[in-house]
Amino acid sequence: MFSGISKCTAQKVAIKTNLFYGLYTRTPNLGVEWGLSPRGTLELGGGYNWFTPNQTTSHQKLVHWLSVAEYRYWTCERFNGHFWGIHVLGTQYNIAGHKLPLLFGSDSKQFRYEGWGAGGGISYGYHFFLGNHWSLEASIGVGYVRLHYDKFKCETCGEKINTENRNYFGPTKAAISLVYLIK
Repeated sequence: MFSGISKCTAQKVAIKTNLFYGLYTRTPNLGVEWGLSPRGTLELGGGYNWFTPNQTTSHQKLVHWLSVAEYRYWTCERFNGHFWGIHVLGTQYNIAGHKLPLLFGSDSKQFRYEGWGAGGGISYGYHFFLGNHWSLEASIGVGYVRLHYDKFKCETCGEKINTENRNYFGPTKAAISLVYLIK
């Protein structure tokens, strides 16, 4: 009955994809997590969205890359149950036609933003076993991100209005990940 749980103690490497991030932003993403100690792991992950819709039918774009590194402390054993984490992140983006009031203000859908961000935060999550190698993981994080960007009048071309900086405090991570445990 507990054979799957006893095997999880030997797990040292996991490969994962954040389904929530991937579906919500239509961004291919991949992560790898290594066991460092009986209760510690290090996760490195990232996503890259190079897709630009047909500009004749849409002025929206969400071209970006995002990378995240997170140290996790597991309350029982690694890859099993509850964990707490501390993460850092970096991103570069070219976003237009999206309503992102927390990041760029209430009128954000009317402009294009091209720039970068860096920050970090804390997170909490839980790992659910599906079988010997497959699992689901849910996590949420909050923290700080410093954004630096150029703001443009129109979504596709337009003239540059300003260069701005913004300090963001709030959610920095949301994940529902499909996980494959290798070792």
